[in-house]
Amino acid sequence: MNKRELLLKLGNKIRYERMRKELSQEELAALANINMRSISTIECGITDIKFTTLTKIAEALNIETTSLIDFRL
Repeated sequence: MNKRELLLKLGNKIRYERMRKELSQEELAALANINMRSISTIECGITDIKFTTLTKIAEALNIETTSLIDFRL
């Protein structure tokens, strides 16, 4: 799996978890204390996310960081 595919899978997983929690991108961004545009580009697989950002998103979603990189849905 190449980098682009990994970023798309990660973005899809974050989107899935966000929607499962019934949060908008704006709400998730506020909870994670990051820019809403960042959430959008991460979910689209455009941005190579830092581990600290991934951790903030996981905490905002109230899930383990490792669950975001487990691509088995």
